[in-house]
Amino acid sequence: MRIVIAGGHGQIALRLERLLAARGDEAVGIIRNPKQIEDLRAAGAEPVVLDLESASVEETAEVLRGADAVVFAAGAGPNSGSERKDTVDRGAAVLFADAAEQAGVRRYVVVSSMGADPDHPGNEVFDVYLRAKGAADADVRSRAALDWTILRPGMLTNDAGTGQVLLAASTGRGPVPRDDVAAALLELLDTPAAAGLTLELISGSVPLTVAVKDIAGN
Repeated sequence: MRIVIAGGHGQIALRLERLLAARGDEAVGIIRNPKQIEDLRAAGAEPVVLDLESASVEETAEVLRGADAVVFAAGAGPNSGSERKDTVDRGAAVLFADAAEQAGVRRYVVVSSMGADPDHPGNEVFDVYLRAKGAADADVRSRAALDWTILRPGMLTNDAGTGQVLLAASTGRGPVPRDDVAAALLELLDTPAAAGLTLELISGSVPLTVAVKDIAGN
């Protein structure tokens, strides 16, 4: 498979790229900073420098053309302000979905956030973030031309992955290693029946492959 990942230098994206490369798939990582090119190559991914805050739908669609699936894993980052939560976490996700439709790529997987809600109250930066992610998710879910899956992980950790998870429409709060989030994305990409699902993910007691099969009705 050829998988294009927005936010290709993110911690989850780099893990996913390594998993894809290890099994012989073609991972393409979209990055904004040319200084990150070598990190992507070291992960086994093909780097593409493109700023999703300023790129057009047409420019982005050119990168996506020929892909089997795309993953939106970009984010403004923890030190960004409210304005970039909107331009990246919402705006870039919508642009990426527009580009996927234009490029004819149906499979669209989103790394969202637990608690994402377009109507989330509050004026703190994190509140703005949850509204932006919620608005992006709502936009993606409205698109009949995309076979979308939205994954909302719990509190991300750098602990080693265990492969044991709880994956459900609602899991309650809890931590989850980034290793297991990346592995879950890979399983979801391999599971067309997971299209149309919004899922939460935390550490649990079910093997990841079983959890994905169960939730997808396989």
